[in-house]
Amino acid sequence: MTAHETIPSTDIYGPGTYVDKTFLPAPQDARRIFEYIANSTPGFTQNPDLWNTVHFQGSSLPVIPGPFKAPLIAAALHAMCGVVAHEIIQDRDGTAANTQQVSVNVDHAAIWLGTIFAASVEGKEMSELVRSRELASLFQRDFEGDFMSSPMRQRTTALYKTKTPGVWYQLHGSLDAAPVLRALGIDPNYPAKNSDDAYEHIARHVEQWTADELEMLNIKNGFCGSICFTPQGWNETSMGKRLAAHPLVGYSHQGHAIPTPAVPLPKVEHDRRPLAGIKVVELVRIIAGPVIGSTLAAMGADVIRVGCSRLTDLNVLQLTLNAGKRTIDLDLTKEEDKSRLRDLIGDADVFIQGFRPNAIARKGFGVNDLLEMAGTRGKGIVYVEENCYGPDGPYHERPGWQQIGDAASGSSYVMGRSLGFKDGTSILPPLPISDMTTGLVGALGALMALRDRARQGGSYRVTSSLVKADAIALEPEIGLYSPEVVEKSNQVFKWGHIGPSLFVTEILLVVMDGWKRVFPQYFGGGAESLLMRFEEGPWGKMEMLRPVVRLGDVAVTPRWLTPAVPNCYHARSIEWL
Repeated sequence: MTAHETIPSTDIYGPGTYVDKTFLPAPQDARRIFEYIANSTPGFTQNPDLWNTVHFQGSSLPVIPGPFKAPLIAAALHAMCGVVAHEIIQDRDGTAANTQQVSVNVDHAAIWLGTIFAASVEGKEMSELVRSRELASLFQRDFEGDFMSSPMRQRTTALYKTKTPGVWYQLHGSLDAAPVLRALGIDPNYPAKNSDDAYEHIARHVEQWTADELEMLNIKNGFCGSICFTPQGWNETSMGKRLAAHPLVGYSHQGHAIPTPAVPLPKVEHDRRPLAGIKVVELVRIIAGPVIGSTLAAMGADVIRVGCSRLTDLNVLQLTLNAGKRTIDLDLTKEEDKSRLRDLIGDADVFIQGFRPNAIARKGFGVNDLLEMAGTRGKGIVYVEENCYGPDGPYHERPGWQQIGDAASGSSYVMGRSLGFKDGTSILPPLPISDMTTGLVGALGALMALRDRARQGGSYRVTSSLVKADAIALEPEIGLYSPEVVEKSNQVFKWGHIGPSLFVTEILLVVMDGWKRVFPQYFGGGAESLLMRFEEGPWGKMEMLRPVVRLGDVAVTPRWLTPAVPNCYHARSIEWL
């Protein structure tokens, strides 16, 4: 492993942080981080010949605001997916994995973290559609409802100063802000003039509460929310200690399940991608869960996303995160729809779910329910679940979103410090980092589980966590960029304003602007373009970011064969391909 040292940076980024002693160019640092994560991931190959098939390239300096190495962590995880993909191909086709190459561009991995805006529809870029307010007109079916219909609802999800000196709080409206506002004594229909007015109005109320009072209010009501811990503060909590005991990529053979034989990886005529012929049911919303399915779809899996048209979701996510999938509408409060889901699972190899564990178990689709189904049919299943706080512990059942992971882990606090605040002011890290990374972790776990099911049979459980996806970037073995390096990046990209009131998509627009100024070649039509085009689809002609990892053989390299489709798009009677 490349030599690398970090030193405590309490005076710079706060308690529990570590900064690089010396700077490593991003591709070289990505290689080091790949080896660190690979070495600490149970079940990942420790064969140096396979590790040596991995190559990184791209810019030397960090390409996102702030001190985090999230793009390099993402690059390492994409590379690990590529290594496992070659193992799967070797087992299936006999092609020696150690003779194949895995290539990752670290700039591509960074832009992938913002993939939801790295797209265009009929020649109009997503940033343009958002700013011109044309985006809503693309969707025949509105899944958002009044989710963000007023400034008050928009600013319910933001970071706020509390009565506790030096401590901020991540307030979160989930997908229904009104109950959260009422619990705080705030009228959801307050006639705010604009978003700034709404933020200031909510801030005046929130500042009357201590951080602990806000935490208890949210726990009592079952709301989202989190104290903005320092990294050390989170690590010292009971939940932080419990989560630290788990690896980033959590997958395990379910030895208590009914034994099932090995399942050879299917061979599909005219499709040599690693997961061609694998069937995946995806029961998810928002970002992290859909990223798992879209990653597996690019690897060749047949993915059916199960949605519910009466539940709120973000319209824009459909344009990219449904690539390569089919989608249907099922309401699990109805017995006939639960029966239809069971029919689909009956033939599935992978089940992905992004709801709280006990909530989904009450519907009859918990991990033990599906293990029983798998045992009865005589073929193991891979059960993949993503949540906020991890597979166990006192917060295991709490709801959570990307912003909650950012606040709990200490990432929002560190971002505030990086932007010059020393009073506890907390600011979201750029991009939906924890969401995207959590999805990638889930996909990697699923790949390893499918590899093992083919070799030794059985069923597997895969877990991934938003807080864990954030916390790894704060580990001393990873390190944070020094303020000097962060400033060099600022000078190159000239990032716009980022503050505590902004929603993640507003910050994403700032980052996209910087990328398009510095990296026009990645978004154009030339040889260096990172985009792939679909000439026809439900939204017309579309361009979107192609999968990050490139494999040595073009025929097996991940790619989507079909464009994204809206949620709940296909007939519920669809069958597996």
